[in-house]
Amino acid sequence: MKRALVIGASGGIGSALAAALQGQGWQVTGLSRSKDGLDITREPSVAEHIGALTGVFQRIVIATGALEIDGHRPEKALKQIDPAAMAAQFALNAIGPALVLKHAARLLARDEPAVLAALSARVGSIGDNRAGGWHSYRAAKAALNQIIRCAAIELARTHGQAACVALHPGTVATPFTAKYLDRHPTVAPDMAAQRLLAVMDGLTPADTGQFFDYARKPVPW
Repeated sequence: MKRALVIGASGGIGSALAAALQGQGWQVTGLSRSKDGLDITREPSVAEHIGALTGVFQRIVIATGALEIDGHRPEKALKQIDPAAMAAQFALNAIGPALVLKHAARLLARDEPAVLAALSARVGSIGDNRAGGWHSYRAAKAALNQIIRCAAIELARTHGQAACVALHPGTVATPFTAKYLDRHPTVAPDMAAQRLLAVMDGLTPADTGQFFDYARKPVPW
C-alpha cells in the first residue's frame, strides 16, 4: 500500500487532502499542531514528531501556513510593516516548511516514483505581482518557493524518480481565507484537494523544482 504523510492535516486543505488520499486507498499519516502538538516553527518539535516516523512515503505534502498570525492582518502599505509580524510570517510560512524538509527528506521513497509538495500561494510569485501590498506574506511565500527549488535540486541527486514542487491551491473557502475573499471565486476544500491530487498524480521527475497551480499551469517565480 502506498503511504502518504500530510503535515498540517487538521487544517481546511490538509484534512481534505488526507481524506481524499485515504479515499484513493493510500495509508495516510497526518500530523498537525492542534491534534498532535507538532509546532513546525520549533525544530525540537519537528525533530520529535517526524523523527518518530519510520518506513518510506511515496508522497509527502506540507499543507501548513497562515495569512494572519496573532491578529496581524496583511499590510496594505509599507508603513504598516511590523518586524515581529514579518518574522512570524517567515517562521510559519518559510522556516517551518524548511524544517519539515530537513527532517522528512529521509522518509521520501528513493527507488520509485514519489512526490514532495508544499502548498504555496500565487501571491508569493515575484513575476506575477501586479498589486503590491501583503509584504510579509508575499515575501515568506517567495522564500518558501526558493526553499522548494533548492530542495528539488538536492533531492534529484538521490531521488531520481521524485518530483519536489510548490503548489498553488487556488482560493479555498476555509477560515484561513474568510476575511479576504471579496469577489474572488472560491472552491470547497474537498474540491481543492481533488484538484491538487490530480496535479500530483501527473507529476514526473521532469517537473521537479517547479511551481504549479491547481490546474497544473506553471506559476512564474
